Amino acid sequence: MSDLPRKAVTRTAKLAALPLGFAGRATWGLGKRIGGRSAEIVGRELQQRTAEQLFKVLGELKGGAMKFGQALSVFESALPEEIAGPYRAALTKLQEAAPPMPTSTVHAVLAERLGEDWRELFEEFEDKPAAAASIGQVHRAVWHDGREVAVKVQYPGAGKALLSDLAQLSRFARLLGPLVPGMDIKPLISELRDRVSEELDYSLEADAQRAHAEEFADDPDVVVPAVVHQRDQVLVTEWMDGVPLSEVIADGTDEQRDRAGQLLARFLFSGPARTGLLHADPHPGNFRLLAGDSPDGPAGEWRLGVLDFGTVDRLPDGLPATIGASLRMTLDGEADAVYQMLCEEGFVKESIELDPDAVLEYLLPIIEPAQVDAFTFTRGWMRRQAARVGDPRSPAHQLGKQLNLPPAYLLIHRVTLSTIGVLCQLGATVRLRDELEAWMPGFVPEHEPAGADLTGSDPGPDEDPAGPGTDIDEEAVEETTA
Repeated sequence: MSDLPRKAVTRTAKLAALPLGFAGRATWGLGKRIGGRSAEIVGRELQQRTAEQLFKVLGELKGGAMKFGQALSVFESALPEEIAGPYRAALTKLQEAAPPMPTSTVHAVLAERLGEDWRELFEEFEDKPAAAASIGQVHRAVWHDGREVAVKVQYPGAGKALLSDLAQLSRFARLLGPLVPGMDIKPLISELRDRVSEELDYSLEADAQRAHAEEFADDPDVVVPAVVHQRDQVLVTEWMDGVPLSEVIADGTDEQRDRAGQLLARFLFSGPARTGLLHADPHPGNFRLLAGDSPDGPAGEWRLGVLDFGTVDRLPDGLPATIGASLRMTLDGEADAVYQMLCEEGFVKESIELDPDAVLEYLLPIIEPAQVDAFTFTRGWMRRQAARVGDPRSPAHQLGKQLNLPPAYLLIHRVTLSTIGVLCQLGATVRLRDELEAWMPGFVPEHEPAGADLTGSDPGPDEDPAGPGTDIDEEAVEETTA
């Protein structure tokens, strides 16, 4: 493919082919079964073909189509296991790669945005992209001062493509819904569309990355590359090696999985407290696991590298204290107090009256990870939660439909849910309560000291581990219905 397809009619036709293709394959499958092939074999082939088409279309189009695919990929944990494999492989590809721009286009963009003498800025520049994503691709290079850098170049026409794709995707959102049971696709697409202008502005991304890089400069757990240069739609940052989180999900050791999960949870809650910003694109392609002096050293040496600050939520006071306080009161069984707070914050509309005890019963499974010292996030847990909130016959589904998600909480909700999806992919055992006590405003009453070690260090090998793992995450999935 020679360039980012920009003609609306071309992109619309490709996206429209997705639901048509789903329907056509269903007809093909019916014919095969009538012909005598088993439903199980035909079903596997059907899912494989659908997954392949999904990646082909979303990946080739880049833009909003690929961004939607990346956002969707973190929820593959909710798919029934018999169909998860093909989608997992196809969607995971969207986290790390997409067909690249031609070299001539890259050079033309750099000349236009950095000046005709752009090559003088670099000692070396690799024409082959190191990564290609939804609105830009990354090239490895050596800056003129000798630093290894990542050069992020935005695709020409990316803005129009993003808006066009997301508008088209929203038209057949209902047909895409079955890809993730229990999740409403349309609000996800709407929220992605609302963030387009910010993500296209690399100066905003540079500011957000600088804030994180400065705050986490000497952090023992989290690494954020420094910003080297930014101009127009080109962003140059320090290069960061490491094991992509997608590889840890596929082949990582238990130590790597647990360490990555703990640090991911720590970054989710500590980032807003320390920078006033929430990293809002938590798919595995944006994280690396970095070794210490010895790649084979103990788990405590692994650090979490964080990339891509194009989408952030600005929270100058950190995460809302309402979340922490309501979570604590739910754990304490204070049904009336929780219900009153939800009403005051707009989670329950004035025209609706609910039973506080029923609301508490609805919320308790969601916060299971915070009820124990350590919680093991699993795909099985995620699937059970998706089934519980997605089944129209279930009480959870009926109650969830009556709850409301205020606009101020939309992005926080999606980021939390996406992070839990990644934790389930990792199968990580995480001491989530430690992170809540250390970083979540309102979770620990003001008269009580926080129970976590604010240095963020993990227990040593001779220390008592946090406790038995259980099966995880209702918290994330349940929020989706709110």
